[in-house]
Amino acid sequence: MIRIAAVGDIHMGPDNQGLLRPAFETLPECADLLLLAGDLTRHGTPEEARVVAKEVRDLGVPVVAVLGNHDHHDDRPDEVTAILRDAGAHVLEGQGTVVTSGGARIGVAGTKGFGGGFVGRCAGEFGEPVMKEFVRYSRRCADSLRTSLEQLGEEGCDARIALTHFSPVPDTLAGEPLEIYPFLGSYLLAEAIDTAGADLAVHGHAHAGTEHGMTSGGVRVRNVAQPVIGRAFHVYHLPGHEPATTGAAARAAR
Repeated sequence: MIRIAAVGDIHMGPDNQGLLRPAFETLPECADLLLLAGDLTRHGTPEEARVVAKEVRDLGVPVVAVLGNHDHHDDRPDEVTAILRDAGAHVLEGQGTVVTSGGARIGVAGTKGFGGGFVGRCAGEFGEPVMKEFVRYSRRCADSLRTSLEQLGEEGCDARIALTHFSPVPDTLAGEPLEIYPFLGSYLLAEAIDTAGADLAVHGHAHAGTEHGMTSGGVRVRNVAQPVIGRAFHVYHLPGHEPATTGAAARAAR
């Protein structure tokens, strides 16, 4: 059994330094990996990133993260990424990584993702250049996620996980105002996950959303925004025997 700890939207700053560290220090007892699903800071400043770095340094389990929209607000995502990587975290954007923990090879493909909405109520690549670029950016994020998951599938991982900040499905947005769904996620992410195959998809961003969802292809989706899960992290369990095939769900994720 592979134990995946995950949380997003922790929004750290200097005034809450050390808040999560006591809980994070228990991770080796209950998890093989920690996933951070973006919005790790409030405004994306290096000062805030250093706070997060202290929370996740030397935890005894691998840490894999993506950035969120808040982490981009100060327009310094490369600096934020460098600070987190210096603390030992794998920070992904359109990439995948394989970590070995608890005797398992766990592949994680990550991207921040972006908005655009969901099937039947989504933005189209039409009209003004700024609208076309909006949709093209969402598509590039999704394409990179698909490619990364496919590459991980060729590496013989025991499990593959899609890690994003924006949601791939509307299910986990239930509780949010319908009017803002297009700004909370994109169906293109779910298409990428179902095309390439994954055992679990994890995201944040939707603070008023719902924890449980599923892609149309049967991959389980979990919204791990901290306001949703109500704790420092939640642990999900995956079978550790064979890699997933296209459309296979994380049957034991819970």
